[in-house]
Amino acid sequence: MVSFDDFRVRDDIPIYMQIILYIKRGIVSGSIGNGDELPSRRVLSSLLGVNPNTVQKAYRMLEDEGIVQSRSGAISYIVLDETMKDRIRNDLLESDVRAVISAMRQMGISKDEALRLIDMFWE
Repeated sequence: MVSFDDFRVRDDIPIYMQIILYIKRGIVSGSIGNGDELPSRRVLSSLLGVNPNTVQKAYRMLEDEGIVQSRSGAISYIVLDETMKDRIRNDLLESDVRAVISAMRQMGISKDEALRLIDMFWE
């Protein structure tokens, strides 16, 4: 069962997106794997203190991406192969890198300076 014990709600992103990102980052990190069962929509909404429709929206979007499948009885589980895991990793990295680049540009940081900063913080 996928644990949401360390999930923390933030104010800057819609909760359904936070649920999606939490699951995707868990997949990429290896803490969530193929066949892992997700909490029921009702249980997760109670655990997070959110409307069940919020969890339903997140699960439906993950189903649309082919990451989650639901069985009869509303049991949802993760469906992955290495290609899917690589696609999720690349999508998350692209989104994060674009956000960092945008922030650096807003601060007037040049590409050369950005590369120096990356090199410095890489270590």
